[in-house]
Amino acid sequence: MDRLREKSGFICDMDGVIYHGNKILPGVREFVDWLQRENKHFLFLTNSSHYTPKELQQKLARMGLDVDESHFYTSALATASFLSHQAPGCSAYVVGDHGLQNALFAAGITVNEIDPDYVVIGEPESFSYDNIVRAIRLVNKGAKLIGTNSDITGPTESGIVPGCGALIAPIERATGKKAYFVGKPNPLMMRTGLRMLGVHSEEAAMVGDRMDTDMIAGIESGLDTVLVLSGVTAPEDIDKFPYRPRLVLSGVGEIPPAAE
Repeated sequence: MDRLREKSGFICDMDGVIYHGNKILPGVREFVDWLQRENKHFLFLTNSSHYTPKELQQKLARMGLDVDESHFYTSALATASFLSHQAPGCSAYVVGDHGLQNALFAAGITVNEIDPDYVVIGEPESFSYDNIVRAIRLVNKGAKLIGTNSDITGPTESGIVPGCGALIAPIERATGKKAYFVGKPNPLMMRTGLRMLGVHSEEAAMVGDRMDTDMIAGIESGLDTVLVLSGVTAPEDIDKFPYRPRLVLSGVGEIPPAAE
């Protein structure tokens, strides 16, 4: 724990680490207070593409946390950045909420439901059979398939819900084409996070609740790894993977040292 507390940078997942839905998790307020008090460089890096950084800032504010908008980075922003570098001025058929739509628009990517360069799948509040059929037809016509993240499930305050990886699976199966996923554990997103923090990987830690995205992203990017059991991973799940985090905690509230 002393090694962890000495790190100058912290990259933290949000769903299952900071909150479930609209419910803040135990110990989060103390953890954020500690990050700010110790002048740590920190970034909330989320695979969710639902919200813009401003909306995430406001969401935490409603929970009583005062965090600047600059401390948020999403898979929607990472996807928009990736596409704008791969094919500047490209077009896409997009299935996702306003967080994804806004990010793509800001990056100069136009909406196209006829002959797009890409089909981009996020995690919309509503996902219909018609979305699947249209996506399949466009991919079969040559559009490249992109997913904002590979999460199969996600935690909410009312239970587990399907993630982007699950929503995109029928399109992959029907077309025989594999999606390219931009979010964690893709190193692209982690490298961007480290650049935003301004710290080297050896000076940073990855705090998350998922073995298949957060922990592998941290390991492959050279960060210290901290798994919290406040999200989708149970203790018995850890041994199912051929790698493990350095630390396993019940939640982020264990990170700040106890008051003397």
